[in-house]
Amino acid sequence: MSRSCRDTNGVGMEENETTAAGTTADGPGTGEETVRLRLDISYDGTDFSGWATQPTRRTVQGELESALAKVLRLPEASVTCAGRTDAGVHARGQVAQLDVPARTWAEEGERVLRRLAGVLPKDVRVSGVRLAPPGFDARFSPLFRRYVYRVSDAPYGVEPLRRRDVLWHRRPLDVDRMNEAAARLVGEHDFAAFCKKREGATTIRELLRLEWRREEEHLLAGTIQADAFCHNMVRALVGALLAVGDGRHGVEWPATVLGAGVRDSSVHVVGPQGLSLEEVRYPDDAELAARATLTRRVRELPCPGYRP
Repeated sequence: MSRSCRDTNGVGMEENETTAAGTTADGPGTGEETVRLRLDISYDGTDFSGWATQPTRRTVQGELESALAKVLRLPEASVTCAGRTDAGVHARGQVAQLDVPARTWAEEGERVLRRLAGVLPKDVRVSGVRLAPPGFDARFSPLFRRYVYRVSDAPYGVEPLRRRDVLWHRRPLDVDRMNEAAARLVGEHDFAAFCKKREGATTIRELLRLEWRREEEHLLAGTIQADAFCHNMVRALVGALLAVGDGRHGVEWPATVLGAGVRDSSVHVVGPQGLSLEEVRYPDDAELAARATLTRRVRELPCPGYRP
């Protein structure tokens, strides 16, 4: 299948992304000039039911929008993020946008960051709020998203202070074997074998980076980088590579599964606690609008005869 037919449903996440970007035109029905803000966000995902607002559930988006509306004295606030994370997944480098009346930003801008610190719960922080450059779109402008998955293979388990962001793997892991297997997965492929199927969405993705290293004697970090991810893709890839690292499968096995093109019940989707969105990379300011246009066009192009 040609690259021009790739869609980017799931842009910026290993989950399903559906929120539309806001506008920088006049506010809906108000005739008031608006400006777009960029927010840099981190959170401990343990006690959240994911990013996206859900009725009766505690979510990152829900807490953030409630705090922003209060601090900026708005009837409501609507944020769009770069990558909508699943329940239990963390973020150190999440990015979001918010469109607000220009007058509100002029009056409240200098105080927003400190006021948010006093209103937000302790497991969510906004580390930066600033005017976004022209053409900025948190969801569609990124060049790539980088996730890191952390695993401990210590025989005694995870260090207590890391219990919320590290997975315990009970068997010793061979990083060299994991990297040999990972190298065979990098590039543009149909990752259907590692994705939860979504009706009407392609599972073709370009994996830019997949590698493991030891941060400490018993602490491994796997870096997974792509322009887009499909549902469960990151955690399924991690599960497959852990099975190689502990010797249950050979180094060729993940690539064999990938080539089969169907979900394999022997691929374990690991838990969310070890996963963190570490970075969202954007192009230079002058290229933001063009990047967003390209991303939307790739997503919306029809793919005659293709059935994901």
